[in-house]
Amino acid sequence: MRGGTSRGPFFRGSDLPSDPEIRDRVLLSVMGSPHPLQVDGVGGGHSLTSKAGIVSCSPAPEVDLDFEFAQLQPDASTVQTTANCGNMLAAVVPFAVEAGLIVPDSDSTEVTVRTTNTGLIATITVQTPKLSADGPRTVSYDGCTTIDGVSGSSSPVSILFVNTAGSIAPGLLPTGNRLDSLSLPNGDRIGATMIDNGQPLVLLRAHDLGLTGAEDLSDLTADSALADTLEHLRLSSAHMMGLGDVTDKNYPKMTLLAPPAQGGAIATRSFIPHTVHRSIGVLAALTVATASCMAGTVAFSLADPGDGESRTLEIEHPTGAFPVDLQILDNRVCRSGLTRTARLIMDGQVFVPKSVWAPVSAESATHKEGTQN
Repeated sequence: MRGGTSRGPFFRGSDLPSDPEIRDRVLLSVMGSPHPLQVDGVGGGHSLTSKAGIVSCSPAPEVDLDFEFAQLQPDASTVQTTANCGNMLAAVVPFAVEAGLIVPDSDSTEVTVRTTNTGLIATITVQTPKLSADGPRTVSYDGCTTIDGVSGSSSPVSILFVNTAGSIAPGLLPTGNRLDSLSLPNGDRIGATMIDNGQPLVLLRAHDLGLTGAEDLSDLTADSALADTLEHLRLSSAHMMGLGDVTDKNYPKMTLLAPPAQGGAIATRSFIPHTVHRSIGVLAALTVATASCMAGTVAFSLADPGDGESRTLEIEHPTGAFPVDLQILDNRVCRSGLTRTARLIMDGQVFVPKSVWAPVSAESATHKEGTQN
């Protein structure tokens, strides 16, 4: 499935091993990791196309589906299930309908989904018309909705979040401050906002790092000094956010901010965390939008957040802009929503070597190799 600007295989939870260790080996094999091209699997050689979704009917009251998101990497043997992915979330309900976990009974189907990684709850609505008068209802993928970072247009997937603050970090502002100071590798200090409204982010002014915030992706990717600086800041800020040692984690995300350049609310360059994002993640955009409406943050000083209780902020990124709908009450973001698209790309079987399910011991492998020789 493609979900938003991400892509990966989706599975019924019952079709995967219940043992997490075996399950992770299976997912690594399916994706073809570790290999930079993932040539022996279905991964796309990029972190945005090295993701997987696991969906089950939820036992929780007032929740329809449980969704576990798995982040893999092309060149690593890691499977991380501690963070959220709002883009892959957009494909959960279409998959559930395709897989028979949800049976639509109207032209639009609203489903409550719990992301088990963090407990995030979202209400997701997809279009499910009948293709013929006496036929079953099915997911409509055709429509006029466009999102930057994806070619063409599709049917809209509406996502409404109800409890995003402190998804992984302990609270919306885990340090208790809207503005903190971080130490650069050379000892200089830099202002930062550490915030988690669905995704732990460290927000930095691009100008403070000698950048404009409008750099091309290739230039940022080639800047090894910047990468080293951001990793230094990421590791130190994680401790301040109560996240501990995140050396092997994919959070917090580092986000460079600048004044809007294309008529939006604010400009971003996002790192996830060691690769430059071609756009920006769903929950990262939501978190940036939230900070843009909070006086005293790094984002607020650069943004044009608009006014009113209901507003839409266009979060600019390298390939366009990401609209985020916010409802603000008493100077606090109380609800948020956005529109994504999704598409079924293929349905079938993926083959996993027998050795992945039951690894051969080193001693047994040596014996077999000798016998075969």
